[in-house]
Amino acid sequence: MGTALATIALPAASVAIWALLRSGAARRLVSLPSADRWHAAATPSLGGIGIFLGFSVGLWSAAAVGAFHPSEAFTGIYAAVALVFAAGLADDLFNLGPLSKLAAQGGAAAIVLATGTHVQLVHNPVIGDAIAVTWLIGVSNAFNLLDNMDGLAASLAAIAFSLFALDAVTVHPDDASLAFAVAGALACLGFLPFNLRGRRPALAFMGDSGSQMLGFALAALGLTSSWRVAGTTVATLILPVLVLAVPILDTTLVTVARLLDGRPIYEGGRDHSSHRLARFGLSELHVVALLALISLGIGGSSFAYTTLDNSRDTVIGVVLTFALLVQFGSFLADIDRRPFPLNEQTGLSQVFAVHWRRLVEVLVDFFLITGSFLAAYAIRFGWPGTDTQQIVRNLTLPIVLVARYLMFIPFGLYRPVWRYAGARDAVGIAAAVLVSEFLALSFIVFTQDLYDFDRSFFIIDALICTLAIGGSRFAERTLVTGTRSVRDRTGRRTLIVGAGRTGRSMMRELRETAGERVVGFVDDNPRLRRRSVHGVKVLGTSGEIARLLGQARPDIVLVTIPDAPRETLDAVVDACGKAGVDCRFVRREIDLDPRVIFGAATE
Repeated sequence: MGTALATIALPAASVAIWALLRSGAARRLVSLPSADRWHAAATPSLGGIGIFLGFSVGLWSAAAVGAFHPSEAFTGIYAAVALVFAAGLADDLFNLGPLSKLAAQGGAAAIVLATGTHVQLVHNPVIGDAIAVTWLIGVSNAFNLLDNMDGLAASLAAIAFSLFALDAVTVHPDDASLAFAVAGALACLGFLPFNLRGRRPALAFMGDSGSQMLGFALAALGLTSSWRVAGTTVATLILPVLVLAVPILDTTLVTVARLLDGRPIYEGGRDHSSHRLARFGLSELHVVALLALISLGIGGSSFAYTTLDNSRDTVIGVVLTFALLVQFGSFLADIDRRPFPLNEQTGLSQVFAVHWRRLVEVLVDFFLITGSFLAAYAIRFGWPGTDTQQIVRNLTLPIVLVARYLMFIPFGLYRPVWRYAGARDAVGIAAAVLVSEFLALSFIVFTQDLYDFDRSFFIIDALICTLAIGGSRFAERTLVTGTRSVRDRTGRRTLIVGAGRTGRSMMRELRETAGERVVGFVDDNPRLRRRSVHGVKVLGTSGEIARLLGQARPDIVLVTIPDAPRETLDAVVDACGKAGVDCRFVRREIDLDPRVIFGAATE
């Protein structure tokens, strides 16, 4: 019952922030508005101090009444959290550079490792420590990046702390972790009334002292509750990742977008998930509510997997979760390319409009990757294999799945449209499979004993998977093209005059446009007569245009040779006029002289 005293973190945090806002610090520690920030008025960044004080009061009050006895490892984690808080506060005050912040986070991670907290789910201690450091620093910065809209970071942190508290009561019973999680969750709740105020501006921000501290505390909590347990199950392994899925997704999205734009990752900007949803039309309150619900749903699903205690069901559930995350991430990435009216209120239901093709791709890939894996296993070892081969097989399959999906995204296998499936796409598929196979093999070799599990299996798996994934993508392209062809028979019929570069480009554009069908080319080149250009027949010459209009029955004629002789163009226009067919001229703007453009603009 002593753990209940950790709830004092809520009033302690609230009182501390209330007092700080009425002190001179409120004028010294201020976040000013700028082009890359979301707020429009100068706001004190004192929330982090209040959160840390409330968290500390709640945690050590519970310890003082005997709720738990702090171990060396636990004390080390708290000391590391305090160091990250101090570094964040210094950053709020003096605007530290990225290397200084990274050094402080690295020092905090070293304290955690030095006091006895290690990743024990891998056999190699060096690899385990590298995973721990990457995890601690990565999640710290994920929450720092996530703190970009009122109430967002604190809400997601409170949810994550609550889920870890549930874990400390059920899956991994531990009084110290429970007090730590309860104090963290309630300290965040104590801050929210000063930060999330509906349509009114925030009274306080948490600053880097709060966001980095919360991120590090949650990362350390996930580390100590799951990954330090030897013999961890698949469900326990993915628990921290699912609990912190939204910050991880946001950081991944921002990192990829900024790298593609050639901008520093640590630079501020309005390219976060929250900003994209706001541009889509959601209010700030709806954005926070949506991301909080997603975080709660994904994190809560991890406990369902633990309850099932079945590796097969867990893997299937995780893949489904990943499919939905890919769906949501794709939606966020596409927002800036879609013609949504900005600053218009949008219903939450529109956010969940499913990209069915992409969702099906992810699910089909799961079965193909799994099937290829099992086929390679049966070919190399026979079925069911020795006991040790079965153990390594069950450990390796989830890692191969994760590696495949992580590589399929950057290699473009989930891009919005497979326009022209060809040699370049085949090379991309092969590269994605080979790189993911190498990563999976490397992880297994460095972390597990292979026993009699021969490494040649991975070569067989890569070959089968490349053929399976490649076949599925080319089959998908064929299906989409065939379906579109049937559908477009009732679409607008277009006859293109000119089978040159401009005409061919126009044909490809129309072929990829719903409701359009190119019925043929008209071209005076005798070598093209009665031949096909990219699958579209050249029906005849411009001198036969009247007959060709009756034969092809187009709804519109697009003339892509505006520089042809005047009599040729007049003949086409007159024939279209007599046949009652709309006629339009298409010209490549790159061919226009600048003086033509500027002259037209001044008229």
